Amino acid sequence: MITTNDFKTGVTILYEDSIYQVIEFQHVKPGKGGAFVRSKLRDLRSGAVIDKTFNAGIKVEQAMIDKSEMQYLYKNGETHVFMNMESYEQIELHESRLTNEINFLVEGMMITIISYGHEILGIELPDKVIMEVVETAGGAKGNTASNATKEALTNTGLRLSVPLFINEGEKIVVSTATGRYDTRAK
Repeated sequence: MITTNDFKTGVTILYEDSIYQVIEFQHVKPGKGGAFVRSKLRDLRSGAVIDKTFNAGIKVEQAMIDKSEMQYLYKNGETHVFMNMESYEQIELHESRLTNEINFLVEGMMITIISYGHEILGIELPDKVIMEVVETAGGAKGNTASNATKEALTNTGLRLSVPLFINEGEKIVVSTATGRYDTRAK
C-alpha cells in the first residue's frame, strides 16, 4: 500500500478494480480545508485517461507491473507473435490489443511487454523505429520550398508526410510517439 503523498509520474496503482498509471499529479494545500492530490491517471487495460482527486494521505494499493523484453516475430492472421529471447517462450496478442502500435511493428524489432500477474496489458515501443517507404508520390523537381512534404506509405501500412527528397525503397526513422517522419535512416 502507498499513500497519495507517494504519487510520482509512472507509479501504477490498483483503484476501483482497474490498473492505473499516474501521468500527472499535483499536491494542493488550500488555505481552508484539508490538502488533496489532483491527478491524471491512464487505465492500462483500456488506455482511457481520467482526472481523479484524492484526499491527501489516502492509501491505495500499488500494482506491481512486470516489464519483459521480447522480439516481434510475425503476424499470424489477426494475432501478432512475440518471443522472449532468453526462454524462447512465445506469446500471441490479438490486433485489438495493439491499436496504434500495429503501425510501428517491424519484424525482428525488440519491444517491451507490460503485464500484471498473468494478464498482458500491452506493449511499449522504442522511441523511434526504422521503416521502409514502399509507396510515395513523386516530388516536383526543383521544388525547394521550405518544409515541402508529400505523402508516403511504409512497409507496416503507416501513412505519413515525408520531405520531397524521400523516394520509394528508402529507409526512414519514424517517431512512435507522434507517428511523424524524423530523419533518413543511415
